Amino acid sequence: MPSSPKKSATSLTRPPLLWLSLVAVPCAMIGAGISRSGAQPKLVPAQKPSAQTTYEKEIRPLISEFCGSCHGPQKPRGGIDLMKYESVLALQRDHGTWDDVVTQIHERNMPPEGKPQPTMEQRDRLTQWIKETLDSAEDTGPRDPGRILIHRLSRTEYNNTVRDLFGISSRPADQFPTDGSGGGGFDNNADTLFVPPILMEKYLDAATKVLEEAKPELIFFVKPRLTLPRPVAARKIVAHFATRAFRRPVEAAEVDRLMRIYQAATKRGSSYEDAVKLSLKAVLISPNFLFRVEKDQKSATPYAISDYELASRLSYFLWSSMPDDTLFKLAGRRQLRKPEVLEAQVRRMMLSPKFGAMANSFASQWLRVRDLYSSVAPDPRKYKEFTSTLRDAMYNETITFFQDILRKETSLLQLIDADYTYLNEELANHYGIEGVKGATMQRVALKEGRRGGLLTMGSVLTLTSFPQRTSPVLRGKWVLEEILGTPAPPPPPNAGGLSPNDAPADGLTFRQRLEKHREKPECASCHNRMDPIGFGLENFDGIGRWREEIGGTPVDSKGVLANGETFSGPIELKKHILTRKDDFIRNFSERMLSYALGRGLEAYDRPTVRAITAKLEKDNYRSSTLIM
Repeated sequence: MPSSPKKSATSLTRPPLLWLSLVAVPCAMIGAGISRSGAQPKLVPAQKPSAQTTYEKEIRPLISEFCGSCHGPQKPRGGIDLMKYESVLALQRDHGTWDDVVTQIHERNMPPEGKPQPTMEQRDRLTQWIKETLDSAEDTGPRDPGRILIHRLSRTEYNNTVRDLFGISSRPADQFPTDGSGGGGFDNNADTLFVPPILMEKYLDAATKVLEEAKPELIFFVKPRLTLPRPVAARKIVAHFATRAFRRPVEAAEVDRLMRIYQAATKRGSSYEDAVKLSLKAVLISPNFLFRVEKDQKSATPYAISDYELASRLSYFLWSSMPDDTLFKLAGRRQLRKPEVLEAQVRRMMLSPKFGAMANSFASQWLRVRDLYSSVAPDPRKYKEFTSTLRDAMYNETITFFQDILRKETSLLQLIDADYTYLNEELANHYGIEGVKGATMQRVALKEGRRGGLLTMGSVLTLTSFPQRTSPVLRGKWVLEEILGTPAPPPPPNAGGLSPNDAPADGLTFRQRLEKHREKPECASCHNRMDPIGFGLENFDGIGRWREEIGGTPVDSKGVLANGETFSGPIELKKHILTRKDDFIRNFSERMLSYALGRGLEAYDRPTVRAITAKLEKDNYRSSTLIM
C-alpha cells in the first residue's frame, strides 16, 4: 500500500476490534471521479529554454532594484528573502511566497511608500511573468487529483445520515465534541476530523438513541413468518441497513459477522427485535459507517473510483448526507459517471430540500456568519435592538440568499451586488425597509443600491464589528480574506489598539485616531489595504443599521487605496470589488473545491482551479457551472 503523505487522522485512538478494517484511502476530484496513490509527481518546469535567461537578465534585476533593500539577504523583512531564488525552478517550488509577491505588487502595496516605485509597465511585466512561470510548472504532466486521509463523518454529516437512514428527527451528533476547521476553513476537512476517546463513547450512546427513536414499519420491514424463519428475516434487515449505511454493497462475510451478534443475543434470551437492533448498533459503530471508506488501489497514476464512491462524494458534497435510492441504483448500474447522467443528478440534487444543508454548511463557514451564535456579542446596553430573533433573521438572510443564487443558476457576481435580498418583518424594519410583513423570510426587491450583496448584510456587518463600535479594520480584513482571498499578514507584536467605542476623543474623530495609528511604519502596509475598504462600510453601525453621523459628526465613508483609487460609501465600494472579480471568482472556486473534496488545496490543485475559473468566465459566472 502506498504510504500517505500525511499522518492518519484516526491514529489518535484506534481500539483493536473497531478499527481493524481501517485502511488509508485516496480521495479524488468530485466530477472527474479519479484518484491516485501516494506517489508525489516530480516537479518538472515547463518554461521555455530562455526562461532562465529572461529571469536573470530582466526579472531578477527588477526584483533586486525594487524589493532587494527590504527583502534581501541582509535582515530580510518578515523573514522573506527574494534574492535567494537564483533559478526559475527555485521560484516555482515556492509558489506560496511568489503568489503573495504578485498580489502585493499588483495592488501597489509593495514597494511601500517612500521607496523607489516601478513604472506601470514594470509592475505588469513582473506580475505577468511570475504568474505565467508559476502556472507553467503546474501544467506540466498529467493532472494530479491528490489524495486525502480516510474521512470521518462530521457532526453535520452524521446527523443528516442517520436522519436519512432511520427517519429520525433528533440530532445526536450535537452532543459530540466540536469538529475543527482545517484547510479551506471547513469542518469537513479529513485532516482535522480526529477521533478522541470520548467520541467513541458518544458513538455508542448515539447508536442506542438512534435505534430507540427509529420507528419499528421502518426497521422491521421484513416480517418473520412460517416460510421465512426469524434468522432469515433478520439477515435481510441487517444486510439492507448495512448496505445503505456503508454506502456500498456488503459482502456475505460482512453480514455473517453482524449476524453472529444477533445469534449471540438470542442465545442469551434477547427478543427478536432487540437482537436485530443489537446487530444494527454494530452497523452504526462500524468504521464503514463512521468513515467514508474508499478502496485503495495499487497505482502510482490517477485511477477511476467506483460508482458507489462517486455517489458518496456527490451526496456528501451537495447534501452533507448519504446517497439516496436514485444514486444507489445508478451506481449499481455503473451509469453515474456518464456526463449526461451526472449532470442530471446534480441538477436534481440542487432542487432537493436537502441542498439546503450544503448552502448552510458551506456559506456559514466561508463567510463565518455561524459566529453570530458563538463569539459575536454586541453590547446590549448600546444595541438593545439586537435580539435573538433579529440575529436569526440576519443569519437566515445570508443563507437563503446564498442558496437562491446557487439554485437559480444566476451570476455568482450577484453575491457582491444584487437588487434583492431575503427579509422578514423584523429585519426589514431594522434596515428601514417598509412593506414587509410576517416572520417568514421572503424575497424583497431593493430600490436603492446601498443594500444588496453579502457585504451589506446585517450578519456580516455585525460579525465584523466590536461590541461597542464598528471596525473598518475588521471589515476590510474580512473582505480581503473571505471575498477576495488576498489576506493581510497578522499584526506585528505590540501593534497597539484603539478605544472600544467610536465617540470623538482628544479632539479627534475615531477615523482620525485610526489614521494616526496607521502612521506607524510597521502597521501602514497592512492598514493601507484593509482600512480603505472598511471605511466604505462606515455608514453601517455595529449591527448593520444605516447611519449618517457618528457622535454628531457626519460619517466619512471615503476610501483611498494604495494605487490612488478612491470611492465613497457601499455603492462605490461594491463597484470597486467587482473590478477585482477575478480574485473573487478564484477565491470562491478554491473554497468550494476545498469543501467538495474535504481537504485543503495543494499546489497540484491549481491547474484545476484555473480550469474552473476559465469555464466560469466563459459561462458568465453561472453558479451551476461551478457546481458541475
